[in-house]
Amino acid sequence: MTPREVSGIRIPDSQLARELAEFVRDTESDLLYNHSLRCYCWGCLAGRRKALKYDAELLYAASMFHDIGLTSKYENSELRFEVDGANAAGDFLRSHGISEADIETVWNAVALHSTPGIPQFMRAEIALVQTGAGMDVAGRGYDEFTDAERQAVLAAFPREDDFKSRIIDAFYQGMKHRPASTTGTFNDDFLAHKDPHFQRVDMCAVIYASKWQG
Repeated sequence: MTPREVSGIRIPDSQLARELAEFVRDTESDLLYNHSLRCYCWGCLAGRRKALKYDAELLYAASMFHDIGLTSKYENSELRFEVDGANAAGDFLRSHGISEADIETVWNAVALHSTPGIPQFMRAEIALVQTGAGMDVAGRGYDEFTDAERQAVLAAFPREDDFKSRIIDAFYQGMKHRPASTTGTFNDDFLAHKDPHFQRVDMCAVIYASKWQG
């Protein structure tokens, strides 16, 4: 059962939030589902520390959907997994009568959560999803959270002992059929780590091979 509060952070419990969580829970593995909940908590804790104003339900929606594009439902997609997740979030929220302005915020938060250098200059919800995801996967900003905060989040939503290897495998499984979608992102690191035959796109070679003269 999902707790209502973690380290002073309220877990949304509206009808929309419950239906959203159920939808994601039915689609994702335990690994990705708990990761998404921790992502929300890390984002909220960072937002509180930075005194940011944000809509908790929009942040929750984006956090919960941010990795859904890695699931088997999208095994035939050629889009970036982040775009699949953003589209899924948009479709779900639209079916529940959420405004297009709020849907755009969630869409951007999901689509940009693995793109460094941009989200922090956008709406708080967008910035905080990237913060939460980066903290949970790569420990980015780890020392900015207190021991008590980290312990509370992990007690509520446990992190598997082999989380690192399992999350790398989840990224690989979600993208191995669409390697071209990783060009220009660090997602190609996951493919290179798991597949010794994977070849990165060399953009300098692409430029030199283009038909432009000079």
